[in-house]
Amino acid sequence: MKIVNFFKRIPSFLKEVKEELKKVSWSSRQELLNATVIVLIGSFFLTLFIALSDLLLARFLQFIIK
Repeated sequence: MKIVNFFKRIPSFLKEVKEELKKVSWSSRQELLNATVIVLIGSFFLTLFIALSDLLLARFLQFIIK
């Protein structure tokens, strides 16, 4: 019986979802591109920082071990 109620409520749920999506403030194409560039640049610099930190710590530990 609960399963039947679940399937009866699906159309109502989808209608509500459609109405809520109309209220969403979507980003423009230019805003999306700008945000993407910022994320890629930030990821690049974070990757560079982690790689250099790893390299320096590895060299430091090799120096201590020898």
